[in-house]
Amino acid sequence: MLRVLVIDESRARAAEICAGLALAGHQVAAVLASSADLSAQIESIRPDVILIETDSPSRDTLENLAVMNAEMPRPVIIFAQEGDQETIRAAVKAGVSTYVVDGLDPQRLKPVIDVAVASFEEHQALRSELAAATKKLSERKLIERAKGLLMKSRGMDEAEAYAALRKLAMERAKPMAVVAQDLIDMAKYLL
Repeated sequence: MLRVLVIDESRARAAEICAGLALAGHQVAAVLASSADLSAQIESIRPDVILIETDSPSRDTLENLAVMNAEMPRPVIIFAQEGDQETIRAAVKAGVSTYVVDGLDPQRLKPVIDVAVASFEEHQALRSELAAATKKLSERKLIERAKGLLMKSRGMDEAEAYAALRKLAMERAKPMAVVAQDLIDMAKYLL
């Protein structure tokens, strides 16, 4: 059972959504009339999914979602009447997992939520992979710079410089990237 935060300016539509969520086997965490101060609301409510029903998401709503997505990412579903391509692209860029045009049908809630959660999880996995690859590349660049410094200042070849870095990392019980950064920092002061 997922805890769903419902955001809808219409109380009547929000009541329909809550009924549909109950039928789908989900719990309503809270109902809000707007997305103002969304990050603080997310922090206090801690929902699993955010569901927004609107005619068209405002720029403020999308900005609040982007901030929330950076700080506390969650699957976000928008049910909207308006479906122009620019708005949909802005919504996806802000972190919306699923954007459904032509409003909400309570019968479709369960599969739409399932798709949003699956899409969100896949997106998060890709973000993690990208972050790991970026970190690894950054560390590799540091090691290459440190090797270059050793090769230039000590007259070592590449294999000797790498072995010296590796030995220093083992002696200090630190990752090679940390030792490489320390060496680069010291070289700024010494050279």
